[in-house]
Amino acid sequence: MFVWLKGLLGSMEKPEMLGTCRFCEAPLAHTFVDLGLSPLCQGHVRPDQLSLMTAFYPLHAYVCDNCFLVQLEEFVSPSEIYHNYAYFSSYSDSWLRHAKRYADQVTTKFRINKSHLVAELASNDGYLLQYFVEKGIPVLGIEPAANIAAFAVSEKGVRTESRFFGSETARELIGKYGKADLLIGNNVLAHVPDIKDFVSGMKSFLSDYGLITMEFPHLLRLVERNQFDMIYHEHFSYLSFTTVQRIFRHFGLDIFDVEELPTHGGSIRIYAKHIDDNSKDVSARVGELLKREREAGLITLDFYKNFDSRVQNCKHKILDFLIRGKLDGKKIVGYGAPGKGNTLLNYCGIRTDFIDYTVDRNPHKQGNFLPGSLIPIHAPDKIKETKPDYVFILPWNLKEEIMDAMSFIQDWGGKFVVPIPEVKVYDPQWFVHRFRKAS
Repeated sequence: MFVWLKGLLGSMEKPEMLGTCRFCEAPLAHTFVDLGLSPLCQGHVRPDQLSLMTAFYPLHAYVCDNCFLVQLEEFVSPSEIYHNYAYFSSYSDSWLRHAKRYADQVTTKFRINKSHLVAELASNDGYLLQYFVEKGIPVLGIEPAANIAAFAVSEKGVRTESRFFGSETARELIGKYGKADLLIGNNVLAHVPDIKDFVSGMKSFLSDYGLITMEFPHLLRLVERNQFDMIYHEHFSYLSFTTVQRIFRHFGLDIFDVEELPTHGGSIRIYAKHIDDNSKDVSARVGELLKREREAGLITLDFYKNFDSRVQNCKHKILDFLIRGKLDGKKIVGYGAPGKGNTLLNYCGIRTDFIDYTVDRNPHKQGNFLPGSLIPIHAPDKIKETKPDYVFILPWNLKEEIMDAMSFIQDWGGKFVVPIPEVKVYDPQWFVHRFRKAS
């Protein structure tokens, strides 16, 4: 298979500076982590494409020494990334439970009712807005991937516009639907290359006394828990609470509450309003989290300096486990085809010489191959057929859900492997006893 290395046909030396910060426009010169070259994480390869070239791009994250926004360079436009996108949120039961809990909580706490408009940015397949539809509350999804937007409309009954969101789209949506009283953005803020236009659009789309909630992986947790595989080309930015607060305030929005969540290895949910909206009190949790980030060092470069070497050490341990397993004649397969898995596999150089195949519940991924590694993707039943010694869990943030569903591997002595924050082997019997007892 031919490989096209965009922008690397000349010198292979690392650039000393990557242009300017996408928020504050300060020069970027400080490496956060360099993960080498990687393809687009959702660019799954069809069987008829196996002999075609795959584009690899530098996966080199920098940290701004002014606003401390961690970021990647934009090599590929969002329109290319989200063309025929394969990620459907509804294939995770635990994520659906999370979405329903949120819908119940926010409607009760903020008295969202049938007179309000609830809009979600990057609404995917309607996984969340379906729970507002059930309550009879008007909804609007804004989803750039046309195939997923169509699914949300036809299968979930969620009114959806297939659009990229920004200031111009906000003006058009206001003219068509009015302003949003509840504006939701889950795991989308990191995905937008023009973060200033995106937040500016939210400011204009929000009604005078409206509410914004957003969820995103917490940079503090990413560093603490060695979650380097959360970095991939579809994620342009990696966010601390301090930096997000600064961005929001720049556009006239004030964060008045924050919650820490276990999702995606450690996320935060922010609650924002217009700065001149005095109807919502500021929670003590805002100041507490800002203080904790400051004490952890997130607004100093020292916090970011050692992450690259820690990631290299994690890579060595993953490869050591796989090499030892193969030398012992063990059969190792994967579970899942997430974006984070492709970062890990390509950074570590893992191919079918280490992992025979992977499985995924999403039928839109089955029958294809992971980008770069070309590991085949099968339906989960494949594991019962082949009875592997180890199941290597790529979406480690869903490990409890996966281990519970796949606990039958104990029938032949199979074990689970979770690679992040470091390689750990789980015996299904121990896990099932502990997990189901806790449930």
